[in-house]
Amino acid sequence: MSRHQSGFTLVEAMVSLVVVAILAGVAVPAWSSASEAARNGSAQAAIGASILDAVSHAALTGSEVVLCPGHAAGCRPSTDWSDGWIAYADLDRDRIRDANETLLKAAAPLGGKVHLRSTQGRTRLVFQPNGGNVGSNVTFTLCDGRGIAKATTLVLANNGRLRPGIPTEAAALACLAPL
Repeated sequence: MSRHQSGFTLVEAMVSLVVVAILAGVAVPAWSSASEAARNGSAQAAIGASILDAVSHAALTGSEVVLCPGHAAGCRPSTDWSDGWIAYADLDRDRIRDANETLLKAAAPLGGKVHLRSTQGRTRLVFQPNGGNVGSNVTFTLCDGRGIAKATTLVLANNGRLRPGIPTEAAALACLAPL
């Protein structure tokens, strides 16, 4: 009577492990890239929605609205918006959030390796009742873990219009560098 044994041989097990390793080597970077792309798109949508909300509130209420990197307590003096931002009605027009000024938006920090930086010196955007913003145009550079080739810009004109763009190599590199 012969005994038939079932199972894998060492060669079959090794081939299976090699196939799994190759699949993991291909799938993990693709998943990581897709995740960063999704976070990047989410960040674009979030800053666009915040700008739209700020412009709308300013126009509807006749008050100025400040949009800045920060948290509920107030603005941070930074061009790095990656840790979140706020929008509030600036009733006394002093560019400092007071307890009686309505917090319109508090955006959470961006996920993954996504960074959002504004033009040097533009740490606050002030929207007027006419829908425009005070000061010069501002350019947001948005980058993520996929590298400088995938960096984008969002340019906010003084009239409140937002358009996409392509950053310079220097701007994309600066976006990826820690502040």
